[in-house]
Amino acid sequence: MNKYINLGKKIYNTANIKEYKRMIVFVARSLLHDKFMNKIIDFFDETPIKKAIISKEPFFIEILTRQVLFKNSTFEERYKIITNHFNIILNKFNELFIEKVYLNNGIKLWEEDYNGKKLYLKIDFESGQKKEGLMSLMLKLDDIKIYQMIFWIGYDKSKQEALFIGAMQGSNETEANKLIKDLTKYFYGYRTKNLILYMTRIIVKSLGIQKIYAVSNKGYYANNHIRIDRKLKTSLDVFWEETGGIITNDNRFYELPIEESRKKFEEVKTHKRSQYRNRFNKLDEVESKIIKNINCFKQ
Repeated sequence: MNKYINLGKKIYNTANIKEYKRMIVFVARSLLHDKFMNKIIDFFDETPIKKAIISKEPFFIEILTRQVLFKNSTFEERYKIITNHFNIILNKFNELFIEKVYLNNGIKLWEEDYNGKKLYLKIDFESGQKKEGLMSLMLKLDDIKIYQMIFWIGYDKSKQEALFIGAMQGSNETEANKLIKDLTKYFYGYRTKNLILYMTRIIVKSLGIQKIYAVSNKGYYANNHIRIDRKLKTSLDVFWEETGGIITNDNRFYELPIEESRKKFEEVKTHKRSQYRNRFNKLDEVESKIIKNINCFKQ
């Protein structure tokens, strides 16, 4: 029990009564699932880089004791998600990548000037998003978050490597609506939420991952909770279906195509062909830069 109490003190601010109660729950759940808790502690004790990660982010152990990531996830599922994710990325990336993402401020995978500001894509981990995933892609303009894709990498039921999207979030900034409209125009009519998915697909293809799954409205983790303010503000299902997603036998997840479907020029109205040509050229340019940057960190 003492090891869980000591670990709980690292995770929670026990001077706060609410946090103290959470620690009590954490200790109780840890004792009930002692087998998996010992396994996850041993997992993060295996190498110096894992030790550094868990020292900075002890939340990766706390996640086991909370019903997060998707609706009705089990203790064992969360254990496998965490260990598989880190095993896969440690196999695919060098330690510099891991250090930058989990111990520092992330990595810019694409960047360009936009109206005197920096528009960029960053891969990172934010502890505030731990309920929805173990890594995220953020499209930002200077300090303004435009869109964020939160995910983890693991295996599907057929044992194929897959990227699982736990959430997609837009900006809460007051000026976001105008900015998103302006950026859509900048990308020749291509919506920014499509852009963040396009960028996610680039990561998947560059790493040789075979599948993409995305949590559905029914599968969203907050459906485990009663509080209304934790529910989805917009429908994930609508967007997944717009982008070719098909609901799986497990209705908590959609399977998304790895390749985005592009219209053939002969299918596009004549007066819009120039716009589509410019859009595709722009997207190809983005893809080339992301692949070049991510290849710098591959094993």
